[in-house]
Amino acid sequence: MKILVIEDELRLAEYLRKALTENSYVVDVSHSGPAGLQLALNGGYDAVLLDVMLPGMDGFAIVHALRRQSAVPVLMLTAKDKVEDRVRGLQTGADDYLVKPFSLSELLARVQALLRRGTREPRGPDAHILRLADLEVDLARRRVTRGGERINLTAKEFTLLSLLLRRHGQVISRAALAEKVWDMSFDSNTNVVEVAVRRLRGKLDDPFYEKLLHTVRGMGYVLESRKS
Repeated sequence: MKILVIEDELRLAEYLRKALTENSYVVDVSHSGPAGLQLALNGGYDAVLLDVMLPGMDGFAIVHALRRQSAVPVLMLTAKDKVEDRVRGLQTGADDYLVKPFSLSELLARVQALLRRGTREPRGPDAHILRLADLEVDLARRRVTRGGERINLTAKEFTLLSLLLRRHGQVISRAALAEKVWDMSFDSNTNVVEVAVRRLRGKLDDPFYEKLLHTVRGMGYVLESRKS
C-alpha cells in the first residue's frame, strides 16, 4: 500500500515516514500544500495523511480540491485544541481525523481502517459525490438529494449523514458519533445523538418508501439499503 504524508513539521513527518515504512507501507512525504496536492492527485496513493496547517495551501483547501477528482481516503492531523478543525475537515470531505499528539498504535489502526474503507469508494471526476440507493451527497457543493428531490440539512446533520454514508453498511456506535460529530465524550444521560438521528431520519427516510437509516439495538446506527 502506498501512502502520502503531507506535513510541514519535519520531525513529525520523518516519524510518520519511518513508522509507516517499518509497517510495510510505501511512503512519500511532502512539506507544502501545493506540492502535496499535486502528489495526491497524480501519485496513485491508497491513503493520504494530511496536516491542517501547511505553507502555501491549508489542509481544508487540499481536501476540497482533491475531492473534485479523487476519493482517496484522507486522514487529517489536527491540533488538540482545534475542535472546529475536526468538524470542518469532515464536512469538507476528509474521512477521519487524528488528534496530536497520538500514539503509533492508534495511527496504524486508523490507517488500516481507512484502507479497508477506501477500496469501496468510487474514484474519478465525480469522486466527491457519495451515493447509496437513490441518495446522493455532493461533498463539494454540500448538496443532498434523494430520488432527485433536494433535502435541506443543518451543518451537523450534513456531517452526521456524510460520516454514516462514508461507512455505509457498518454499524457506528453512539459514542463514535458523539466524538466525531460533536467532539464530545459519550454521556449515557444525554440524548443528543438520538435526537439528531431522529431529525435526520425525518428528512432522509420519512418521505420515502425505502428506509436507509437503521437503528441496531444496543449497538448504534447503520446507513444501508436493505432491498433484497
